[in-house]
Amino acid sequence: MSPLTETVLFVCSLVALGYLAGLTGYLRPASGEGIADFAVSVAMPLLLFQTMVNADFHGVAPWPLWGAYFTAVAITWAAGHVVTTRVFGRDARAGVVGGVSSAYSNVVLLGAPFILGIFGPSGFEVLSLLVSVHLPVMMMASIVLFEMFGRGGGEHVHPLRVLRSFLRRLFINPLIIGILLGLAWRLSGVPLPDLVMRLVDALADTAGPVALFAMGLSLRRFGISGNVRPALALSVLKLFLMPALVLAFVWLLGLPPLTAKVAVVVAALPSGINSYLIAVQFNTGQALASNQMTIATACAAVTTAFWLTVVLYVFG
Repeated sequence: MSPLTETVLFVCSLVALGYLAGLTGYLRPASGEGIADFAVSVAMPLLLFQTMVNADFHGVAPWPLWGAYFTAVAITWAAGHVVTTRVFGRDARAGVVGGVSSAYSNVVLLGAPFILGIFGPSGFEVLSLLVSVHLPVMMMASIVLFEMFGRGGGEHVHPLRVLRSFLRRLFINPLIIGILLGLAWRLSGVPLPDLVMRLVDALADTAGPVALFAMGLSLRRFGISGNVRPALALSVLKLFLMPALVLAFVWLLGLPPLTAKVAVVVAALPSGINSYLIAVQFNTGQALASNQMTIATACAAVTTAFWLTVVLYVFG
């Protein structure tokens, strides 16, 4: 078995173990929330802090990377919105849910351990550049669209209200805090004390396995409850259109091979919990978002391996 195949199977197996733990009742549903909270609020921020302190970003071009990735996000989001509203006849608020479900990759619970396992620390450094702007950009887009459609579409968007909501959510996000603290410590030039480094390393090392296990538990909690056809259509956009667009853009822009490969693989990841949380906030499309997340994650075991093979062939 090749190391690449083994890594993909390892990642999928951890997700499957989490799902089975919930399916069999071995762990209570509430356990999934606690494990996911630990992964997102403790282990992953420390992993990002560790990466920011120690990373070497030489050779990585952030602006072309961000431009290629988020252009693909915008196109895929628009396609998801159109499919939801025009093809399946849902309202504009459900269209926002469809759009974000089509374009919001699971970069934390699934992406971080997957990229770390496939491409190692260098690949994770590239991912960190995406994570550092992925959350703010997607959060701002969601808040603006909520202002436009979540209040019935009859009110004007209030810039100050949007800005306050954005800043409040941004600076209490543990992932953003981990990135900012890591960058601040790096700029200070002060070495981390040995005891602190041991604590950070110990907790950061748990981020990948715990995040994947929590992802499996969350799939069991949400399940599938209707809206299968639109969820399948949105999953096709997420798993095929978005990575194909990113592949085209990174190739046209001539990004370094590792940067290009990470960008395409991140785009090929299934949707995460944030699309469902946005649906809850809108109070519409909850079943659509949860079904799409479940279906896309199940299919991603095959489609992600496909895109890995493609990027290795194209970029070496």
